Amino acid sequence: MVRAKIVWISGNNYIYVNFLILITMPPFYDLSKPERSALVSKIQKDILTDLKTSKSKKIIANFSDEDTYIRKSAYLAIGRIYFENKELQSPIIKTLETLLQKDDFRIRQTVINAAGEIGKKDFKAVQYFFDTGLFDEHHAPRNAVIGSIKKMGEVNPKPVLSWAKKYLHHPDKEIRREICHGIELRGRKYPQDILPLLQELEHDKTARVRNTLVHVLGQIAYKKGCLQAVVEHLQSWNNKDLVEQALEEIIDVHHRYRNFSHLTQEKAREYIFKNSRS
Repeated sequence: MVRAKIVWISGNNYIYVNFLILITMPPFYDLSKPERSALVSKIQKDILTDLKTSKSKKIIANFSDEDTYIRKSAYLAIGRIYFENKELQSPIIKTLETLLQKDDFRIRQTVINAAGEIGKKDFKAVQYFFDTGLFDEHHAPRNAVIGSIKKMGEVNPKPVLSWAKKYLHHPDKEIRREICHGIELRGRKYPQDILPLLQELEHDKTARVRNTLVHVLGQIAYKKGCLQAVVEHLQSWNNKDLVEQALEEIIDVHHRYRNFSHLTQEKAREYIFKNSRS
């Protein structure tokens, strides 16, 4: 935003009018690659300066930006700064705690995503943000919790899955569904890590939760070595109707994701037929 001045000349009189011109940045991906790199560097520098001077003006500006990629650059910057500047770790957590109380849902969403970057290595320091974000009134911060569980669980599974487990039987069906969805990514490479947690939902009476459970079972069964682990574990499940739905979904996924599946749909069907109880 810049201040401008217009001058009108009327006879011998000069009339000055001050006004503001709002200059907006073009969308992130409308910038050239060098321009994007420069902008990302500036965002990180601005955030670092705020943190070192106990301010938050520029952090708030980036966390609330309408451009998703500006917000992403901001929360990635927080993660980098946290691990590169040990002396700023406590100020970062305190700043995020303060910003989580803001009315702007974009700020709260970006706070959760920033906590997710930190939680990839230091989940204990940011667990509070996910305990709080799960119950946010706006869907964007709640979705950020799901996304953060995915990225944290993929690389730091032990504390994340332990935390997720306590919400599997929460009275709110949406909480159960979100947790089920959130642990999916870890299961795509290591289905054995999440199958015991998924099994706790096999008797859930809510269709939306059951549908998500079936979906996740399909998503963790199509990569190399995963089908065998999933089919074997399903043999210990008691809800045979749900198991049948899951096996049908797994077969269908091998067709939908045929360009990425380790086995063809026919090979997957054959394996399931030979190795699952009737």
